[in-house]
Amino acid sequence: MIQVTELSKKYSGVSVLNITSLEIPKGQAFGLVGNNGAGKTTFFNLLLDLIKPTTGTIINNEIQVNTSELWKPFTAAFIDESFLIGYLTAEEYFYFIGELRGMNKTDIDAFLVQFEEIFNDEIIGKKKYLRDLSKGNQKKAGIVAALIGNPEVIILDEPFANLDPTTQIRLKKLLKDLTIESNATVLISSHDLGHVTEVCERIVVLDKGNLVKDINTSEETLKELETYFSV
Repeated sequence: MIQVTELSKKYSGVSVLNITSLEIPKGQAFGLVGNNGAGKTTFFNLLLDLIKPTTGTIINNEIQVNTSELWKPFTAAFIDESFLIGYLTAEEYFYFIGELRGMNKTDIDAFLVQFEEIFNDEIIGKKKYLRDLSKGNQKKAGIVAALIGNPEVIILDEPFANLDPTTQIRLKKLLKDLTIESNATVLISSHDLGHVTEVCERIVVLDKGNLVKDINTSEETLKELETYFSV
């Protein structure tokens, strides 16, 4: 589904990402972990053509992301609050995203029902602009918006940050179900090793922009990651 070849990104001659080769198959729950400055967000920004690579290519379903926009209809993401439109209410934002993905208001209303527990009666029907919601509720809105239209590729940067424990548990189940039920390819970055090992069947570790571990998740994975990061 996603193929990375000789990918690098440099700023003022300083390398912040250098991945020689990486393949992520369709339907995989893929986790990306690393300390601050490891290159996780840089990698996601390159995947979404928000920045240009210094060298190399990223292919998303046979489409090179920095030379064509044909990957956009089947790819969705939530990186941070900049992906939201702050002067819209949550409903207005969901309807806007739905329209982009060929869904009408009735479709969106039906789609949103499944997220009532995650919204916890704090987002829908409150007549609040997205910019006035708490960080946690902004994140909830952004993640749900990324799921509209059943995208084939979903990219989430730190999806568990700022969420309360109950929502974290519900979100983990939701993300695991996505890869099983819709065969979506889900890419998640997280500082929380426990959450990412629960959700992802494969985890890649970045260290100063370099890929240093590529692990198929097992019962030993969390311990392996904790050992690596404790050194």
